[in-house]
Amino acid sequence: MTGHLDGNALAGPLADFFSFDVTTATGRCRACGTIAELARAMVYVSGAGTVVRCSTCDNVLAVLVDTGDRAWIDFAGVTAIEVRR
Repeated sequence: MTGHLDGNALAGPLADFFSFDVTTATGRCRACGTIAELARAMVYVSGAGTVVRCSTCDNVLAVLVDTGDRAWIDFAGVTAIEVRR
């Protein structure tokens, strides 16, 4: 590699990665190592946001917050996400 590109180079690859039903992807829990489809997770919805927990150990996998004009997603509890093509 002779140099680097800026983050705009991610537009295509990330659009491809996130243009599917995310619940069919598998994720690995950072706490217990369980690998399971995101559809199997336990989801808690409240006015403050959405919390996604591992169905095996109850670890927080992800937090989603939507304020209407902005949205955040934190996947700190997931070490990897696998997408089958």
